[in-house]
Amino acid sequence: MTTVDDRDRRSPRGRLDQPVEPRRGVPRPSYDAEAFGRSSERIARFLGTGRFLVYQTAFISVWLLWNAVTPGSWQFDPYTFTFLTLILSLQAAYAAPLILLAQNRQDDRDRVNLEQDRQQTAHQLEDTAFVARELAAVRLALGDVVTRDFLRSELRALLEEADAENEARRDKGRKDKKRPRQPAAQEDGAQDTPAAADGPPPD
Repeated sequence: MTTVDDRDRRSPRGRLDQPVEPRRGVPRPSYDAEAFGRSSERIARFLGTGRFLVYQTAFISVWLLWNAVTPGSWQFDPYTFTFLTLILSLQAAYAAPLILLAQNRQDDRDRVNLEQDRQQTAHQLEDTAFVARELAAVRLALGDVVTRDFLRSELRALLEEADAENEARRDKGRKDKKRPRQPAAQEDGAQDTPAAADGPPPD
């Protein structure tokens, strides 16, 4: 009875859920991708500057003048300038991949920066929502707090009520002072009168 492991051993392909082991017979070059990328970006940036255009124009002009004006024995690339054409073709063949590599690295950086901007924007939105909720809670709490105008109005009402009570007490005291008092003899007579009216005096 054959098992899954036996079938995997017999099949020329490996399992799809396992990484492919490199073949030992074919050597593969190893290099630092980051260092190579930085170098290509540096070269691509230099190729896109005006200084490179000036240098290349001067180089081609000297090359053409040397191979067109000087004697035939001194010319190393006579007319049709085959060697110069080969150099420029090689330059274009290497410049295009270097520029594409620099653009790909720039796209990767832009993608990372965009993701960071999105995360930062999401955090800012969360912070803004939190601050908005806190402000709403503070406003609700301030709705139950006594304000300055309300406190002033209540104190003014209490002062007016106290002034009214004091004025009423003063008026009452003035009325008591203005009321005339009866003499003491009259008060005694007034007290004896009911007793005399009870009956005739005894003999």
